[in-house]
Amino acid sequence: MDIGSAVGRGLGITDQQLRDLASYQESQAFSDLEKRVLEYSERMTRTPVDVPDELVARLREDFDEAELVELTAAIAWENYRARFNHALGIGAQGFSEGAFCALTEGPRAPAAASL
Repeated sequence: MDIGSAVGRGLGITDQQLRDLASYQESQAFSDLEKRVLEYSERMTRTPVDVPDELVARLREDFDEAELVELTAAIAWENYRARFNHALGIGAQGFSEGAFCALTEGPRAPAAASL
């Protein structure tokens, strides 16, 4: 699960952004566009999904249709991976060892044997 922080760091996400992720709305570490994308991600992750038309309209000011579809697919894929890992109790695998890693807290399933 820590691979997301490691990959993000490799793509230029700063440790400050990782630290501020839970409070991105108030953080100075994110641009307005990044905050809109994070809000979209957060709303797509809710059960049930709750994405207001107004938010999608604001995203369309910055992304064309293909880019918005790609963004939505990437968020959906990460949701799939996160839910899969949580269901099987898969935790950190050492990808962010020695660096800050943004992991969510929540109920943990028993660790699966040798996955």
